Amino acid sequence: MNILEVRKLTVWFVRRSSFRRRLVGEVKAVTDVSFNIPAGKTVGLVGESGSGKTTIGLAILKLVPITDGSILFHETEITTLSQREFRPLRRQMQMIFQDPFGSLNPRWNILRIVTEPLRVHFPSLKVAEGEEKAADLLKRVGLKPEFLRRFPHEFSGGQRQRIGIARALAAEPALIVCDEPVSALDVSVQAQIVNLLADLQAELGITYLFIAHDLAVVEHISDEVVVLCRGEVMESAPAEIIYRAPKHEYTRNLLASVPTLDE
Repeated sequence: MNILEVRKLTVWFVRRSSFRRRLVGEVKAVTDVSFNIPAGKTVGLVGESGSGKTTIGLAILKLVPITDGSILFHETEITTLSQREFRPLRRQMQMIFQDPFGSLNPRWNILRIVTEPLRVHFPSLKVAEGEEKAADLLKRVGLKPEFLRRFPHEFSGGQRQRIGIARALAAEPALIVCDEPVSALDVSVQAQIVNLLADLQAELGITYLFIAHDLAVVEHISDEVVVLCRGEVMESAPAEIIYRAPKHEYTRNLLASVPTLDE
């Protein structure tokens, strides 16, 4: 069963001049993009910078307006829902952000950061229960519960991204949009975070949309890969086909650009 179905998604942004904000044109960020994500699986959304990957993730979460197309989450059409109507579904759709340094409020300690989704989505939860859950979430992502009283500046990039993952898990989502979650990290740390996400998926049955610009990053976590170029799908196929016998020249060029140890 598909948890998410994207049909002919189109997102165009209006361009306005700096003088009197006059309309000067449109930016075609995404055009006629379609793909499905089965429950408990991972779809890798791959393309160069500016290919529309992040825009698609934001559109799925209703954080940018869409121009045309359809998005079904658990067979519910969400593009026509108001923000108020969408609110009950928002808890089930969370995001892990690209920048582990900018995505955490530096004025909040880790306890408040991780429990903020609980406060929003589970308002009846007692403070002690929230702290207990936050401690459990830190352990689940490989951090010590005593870190709850510390602040983001006290942690490395990899640790901060683990905190971001814990925050995303707090709302108990069915789908997590991972927006280039390892691109700002060292290569060794990238592997640790990808392995953590894979382990969490196996344990909790979470569904991922994994956005990346590097095909090597999504190779071992994706069940299917969608390759984007300039807002359009170049190729979409099971991961083993993409990596063993890509059909589109653009996909082959992306694979050829991946560094190897003998270079």
